[in-house]
Amino acid sequence: MMQLEGGFTIQRGCDLAQVSRAGYYRHFQEHAPRQAETHLRDAIQRAALESRCYGYRRVQEALRQEGIVVNHKRVQRVLREDNLLSLRNRKYVLTTNSRHEFTIYPNLAADLVLSGLNQLWVADITYIRLLEEFVFLAVILDPYSRRVVGWELSESLQAEIALKALDRALGARPIQSGIVHHSDRGIQYCCTEYVEKLKSHEFLISMSRRGNPYDNAKAESFMKTLTSEEVYLNQYRDLEHARGSITQFIDQVYNGRRLHSALGYLSPAAYEAALPQDSKHTAGA
Repeated sequence: MMQLEGGFTIQRGCDLAQVSRAGYYRHFQEHAPRQAETHLRDAIQRAALESRCYGYRRVQEALRQEGIVVNHKRVQRVLREDNLLSLRNRKYVLTTNSRHEFTIYPNLAADLVLSGLNQLWVADITYIRLLEEFVFLAVILDPYSRRVVGWELSESLQAEIALKALDRALGARPIQSGIVHHSDRGIQYCCTEYVEKLKSHEFLISMSRRGNPYDNAKAESFMKTLTSEEVYLNQYRDLEHARGSITQFIDQVYNGRRLHSALGYLSPAAYEAALPQDSKHTAGA
């Protein structure tokens, strides 16, 4: 959308872009409301997350101090839809639905001491803002090398996003039985299809304690890195734009070049390449 400054008129902008004024206004009326709604939702989410104890009226005031004027009922609606109300009773915000009747598995990862690759995989899901909507990213990491071994980006939070990330991970590495797969208690990871896939490859299933994100700290750490070093530096137009940019970041930047102090200032790929052969065994080896 054009930003008009000084004496730069809409007509002049249309002439330079070789579009009609009518076409410009049709485009504006179609896209501006969705972009404004996405911008507002993002601002409300940031205000709520930065001040965990704020109710909808304090969030409204925080927005007003940023120059964003919005009705308190609209703030309340967005907070309710995004599961951000009553944050004072929670330690963090879920992007997955843990209110379900599927089996919850005990935490096997808390006291696990890793000595090689493919002993523990951790999985998580986060949201990413586009220009006019939100999409979701599911990832699987090997905490021993911090490497992202599988991921998927989708407009939907259905179980398919987690299954596709798992399929990518399974296709990226030869594995044997006994890998601990750790996740939160979200329905994507507890549902029948996902659990059956894990059991068919003889994974040991592990899940975080209720309301405790620290059980999945390695995945949380990657999400923060992705947010600060990729997402916040870009304005994704649509899903495909985000997919291309995030693919490059994960494969080339994060896995290939980003240095980790915990890995002796090596990237995940370089760290794995430098491992002695006996550290590259799988869990069942």
